Amino acid sequence: MNITYRKLTEQELDLFIKMRIEQLREEGAKEEIDLTPALKDYYRRHMADDTFISWIALDNETIIGTSGMSIVEKPPYFGCPSGKIGLLSSMFTRREYRRKGIAKELLSRVIDEARKRGCGTVQITASDMGILLYSSFGFTKNDHFMQYKL
Repeated sequence: MNITYRKLTEQELDLFIKMRIEQLREEGAKEEIDLTPALKDYYRRHMADDTFISWIALDNETIIGTSGMSIVEKPPYFGCPSGKIGLLSSMFTRREYRRKGIAKELLSRVIDEARKRGCGTVQITASDMGILLYSSFGFTKNDHFMQYKL
């Protein structure tokens, strides 16, 4: 195993999207549409304006782990005076590479990106599998988050 890490580029985008869909399936999402075009459009636009950052893990030249973070901006508030928030997504490691510290390394790298960009907080809606990783990293549960589905 020769694991290296680098930022996602457009050359890896098709495989990155396949892994994102694999992750959504594994988390039990119902596939009602072809999500690939919408994902491709989103990642291209937000990589271009630097509001989506991703680090990937590779074994030789094969992507085995992904991370992603969207930078969103809200009006500043006391808990986040910059108003900038990092929203994590696409935290995924291929099954045979899990429990080897890869996700933790990817998480560390995207959190560093959030820090460099002035984010005051980083958030994620964690899967059951991810809760242990995020808790061990220092994430805390926020009981105030609510959602209204349109």
